[in-house]
Amino acid sequence: MKVVIQRAKKASVTVEDTVTGAIDQGYVLLVGITHEDTAEDIAYCAKKVAELRLWEDEDGKMNHSILEAGGAILSVSQFTLYGDTKKGRRPSFTAAARPEQAKLQWEAFNEALRTYGLTVETGIFGAMMEVSLVNDGPVTILIDSMK
Repeated sequence: MKVVIQRAKKASVTVEDTVTGAIDQGYVLLVGITHEDTAEDIAYCAKKVAELRLWEDEDGKMNHSILEAGGAILSVSQFTLYGDTKKGRRPSFTAAARPEQAKLQWEAFNEALRTYGLTVETGIFGAMMEVSLVNDGPVTILIDSMK
């Protein structure tokens, strides 16, 4: 499982001219699921997202988690995180989970985040989405449950 965290001042996702999720301060998560992911990968990534200290304290050091900062989550399923570009000019997505598996695991990941008390807004799985954000910092971190 791969999760790209982008700290945002505000963000939204739109599908067919309808906003399906929006947050003020928080994280935009681009979530990639591979066919090898398990419940342990989901739990690991959710805990990392909830507890990583990416918010500044009064001294300007990253010492606060999103829980302490009072932020929310905008979670977007992103199979292209498993795009392999080693051969040719077109990425291969064979490492990405099949849609029926990925949707269930993405939903389980979002629920795992909610168990930490986080507000989680989402895009729509499998839809063509427009994601808009004001990146804060910019701060962008990659979590990979396999590494």
